[in-house]
Amino acid sequence: MVEPSNEDGVVLVTGASGYIGSHIVANLLSKGRVVRGTVRDSSDPERIEHLREMEVAEGGGLEIVEMDLLDGDSVHSAVSGCRSVIHTAAVVVLKSKRPQEKIVDPSVIGTKNVLNAIDKSGTVEHLVHTSSTAAIRPQKWRDGQTLTTESWADDATLENNPYGLAKFSSERIVREWHEKKDESGPRMVTINPCVVLGPPLSKRHLDGSPSFVMTLLNREIPAVVPMHISIVDVRDVAEAHVRALTKGDNAGRYLVVSGQMWFRDIAKSLKKANPDLRIPTRQLPYSLSLLVSLFHPKISVAWARAHLGKRLFWDASPAERDLGMEWRGPEVSLLETVPAILENDWLG
Repeated sequence: MVEPSNEDGVVLVTGASGYIGSHIVANLLSKGRVVRGTVRDSSDPERIEHLREMEVAEGGGLEIVEMDLLDGDSVHSAVSGCRSVIHTAAVVVLKSKRPQEKIVDPSVIGTKNVLNAIDKSGTVEHLVHTSSTAAIRPQKWRDGQTLTTESWADDATLENNPYGLAKFSSERIVREWHEKKDESGPRMVTINPCVVLGPPLSKRHLDGSPSFVMTLLNREIPAVVPMHISIVDVRDVAEAHVRALTKGDNAGRYLVVSGQMWFRDIAKSLKKANPDLRIPTRQLPYSLSLLVSLFHPKISVAWARAHLGKRLFWDASPAERDLGMEWRGPEVSLLETVPAILENDWLG
């Protein structure tokens, strides 16, 4: 076990091998923090090799431990002795034939286990929970609307929005738990990112938000759909989490969004930067796009009807004000997603 060499204590990062979790670990290590990162399988090189290779500033250290979110004892062991917890571990699946088991339970049961472990530990003073814009966005919204953290996806169901239900439910659980604490309880902040782009550190990271970029780079689709996509850089998401350990309001809820791009403009930007790749840039009409959603593995027709051809914006000014965040532009994040993919031969 890595012992803390400074007064900040050990920071537990659940889901340390994930896209956001990995960048949080890298951020903390660069600041000389002592990190305990949880992974599902420590024998899998795609989960841990990039973590082992991270640079560690003076005073910092990394301990990698196995943890199963659905196993309370496993979670308690990981949390024990930590002063701070950044809970990022989650399943990024939008559509499943078994949504309760595959999408909702890992978030809800896993979050409950983390909170129970924090209560048992008696050492945790700071909790930062990774939520999502999916916990904020209701099923019905107006074209051109700007949503704030006052909004909740409280109309999400297993049938119409299982991922939103998972994120909404787990964040509510965290907030209800925190409300029951007195002033001596842990400080708590939630971070709500949108679609996350930026440098992947492992091939596994391409299964998350960057998967739609991969569909373009691999030409898995002949054309793009009229989709307006909100983007934030994974490095900015990580920085927001780390700042939230000590900055922002107790029980604060912070949207992290840098801007938006139409899918067609995303494709054109990628094509311009990578002219040798056969990236599709033609946009399908709305009606054909709905037809495509019938066969898409990750989105539903209901989702397509609610989102395609419409613009949705987010108010990230509280994160700028309270956490001091400044955002990389969405096109920068998009283009800086690609080099690692090409350099590591992750196409195809």
